[in-house]
Amino acid sequence: MTSDFRNEKSDKPLIVGIGGTTRTPSSTDRALRLALRAAEDAGAAVHCFSGPFLVRLPHFAPEHQTRSEEQQELVQMVRRADGLIVASPGYHGGVSGLVKNALDLLEDLRGDEQSYLDGRAVGIVVTAAGWQAAVTTLHALRAIVHALRGWPTPLGAALNTVEPIFDAHGNCTDVKAANALNTVGQQVVDFAGRHAAMEKRSSRSS
Repeated sequence: MTSDFRNEKSDKPLIVGIGGTTRTPSSTDRALRLALRAAEDAGAAVHCFSGPFLVRLPHFAPEHQTRSEEQQELVQMVRRADGLIVASPGYHGGVSGLVKNALDLLEDLRGDEQSYLDGRAVGIVVTAAGWQAAVTTLHALRAIVHALRGWPTPLGAALNTVEPIFDAHGNCTDVKAANALNTVGQQVVDFAGRHAAMEKRSSRSS
């Protein structure tokens, strides 16, 4: 997985991945990277904030204005992003604290001209040991993205990992799950391209 990101001269959309667990490699981390690879194959530049990075983020405290280097890096990268892919394990039917803490930090985008995740597609990926936790966590992540004014992609990938679906190399051995991850990555890039074209037409007509 590359960690490239768009510079000012690049025409590639930037897709930022956020997710994973404290355990590396994890099913969530592998699923996130496969979705980002699909986005990369669709023509995007990608950057991944996986579990080992997220675990270094301090607890989000809105009353404190100082930010760590990691917090600043995450906020600045999302600020530049054309789309996101967020991946969480389903812990007790909900989003993990690790991932939620990273998403809470996006409150720092509130005062931007493009506030929060406005105008950005967000692909959602969930892994859980059972369908109930996978589906409830998927719904929870969709609600969070809506609250952040983002656009969840039509397809969200809910992966049941009660049986292993990744091989030792990180490849997805379940055809349906692999197709879902590919579709999520492609849909984020497609939306980013459509939104950029719409913005360009709007600026020309104004």
